[in-house]
Amino acid sequence: QVQLVESGGGLVQPGGSLRLSCAASGSIFTIYSMGWYRQVPGKQRELVAAITNGGSRIYADSVKGRFTISRDNAKNTVYLQMNSLNPEDTAVYYCNLRDGSNLWFWGQGTQVTVSS
Repeated sequence: QVQLVESGGGLVQPGGSLRLSCAASGSIFTIYSMGWYRQVPGKQRELVAAITNGGSRIYADSVKGRFTISRDNAKNTVYLQMNSLNPEDTAVYYCNLRDGSNLWFWGQGTQVTVSS
C-alpha cells in the first residue's frame, strides 16, 4: 500500500504564497509521476501540476507562471510552490502518485483558502 502525506495548506491573502509538500511512503516500486489536483465543491477534481520521474512537467493553464512543481526523487516527495495566489485558487488540494502499473494513489487533501 502507498501512503501520501500532504502538508502546507492554510489561509493566505490574495497575492501571497504557499508551499505544499507531499511525501510518499509504503510499497512503492516504480513511480511514473507525482502531482497535485484540486477540487472545489460541486466541481470535478482538476489537474494543477504534475512531474514525471524523468522531470517533465505539466501545468494547468490557470496556474502557469505562478505555480512551480518540483520533486525530490530520493525522498519520494513532491512540492508545489504557489505564488500570486488569488481567490480562484481556493480549493482542497490533493497529492497524486501514479506508479509504473498506472495505479493512482491519493492523499487526504489539504485546504488552501485565499481570502482577505
